[in-house]
Amino acid sequence: MPRFVVWVSELDSRLSRRYGRMVPRSSALRAPREVEVFEALRALGVRIIERHPEKMNPRLAGLDEELRVRGLFLVESDKGKGKTLRAVAQKVHDVRSKVKTSRGRKGRKKKRRR
Repeated sequence: MPRFVVWVSELDSRLSRRYGRMVPRSSALRAPREVEVFEALRALGVRIIERHPEKMNPRLAGLDEELRVRGLFLVESDKGKGKTLRAVAQKVHDVRSKVKTSRGRKGRKKKRRR
């Protein structure tokens, strides 16, 4: 099985492809977190060989601190890197939407009509 490196920043919609985004902007994530990507990789059955949450993609060195997303995974997958990244992005989108809908309207106060 092929091994490759997955940087968390490769899934960030705030970055251009010049700075390392590897998935289309339409399927990319807004400010992905290392833990989200880790859980998505595990859920997809991708073998994680190494995990380095403190590492940063060298392409991001010249950017603002808020855009410097940290996290690196060395993984082994029978799919290619592109397909794996798109599957991870979709999995995180699914988890985020599930969390958002589970919160629902709970906790919001109804607006009174006058």
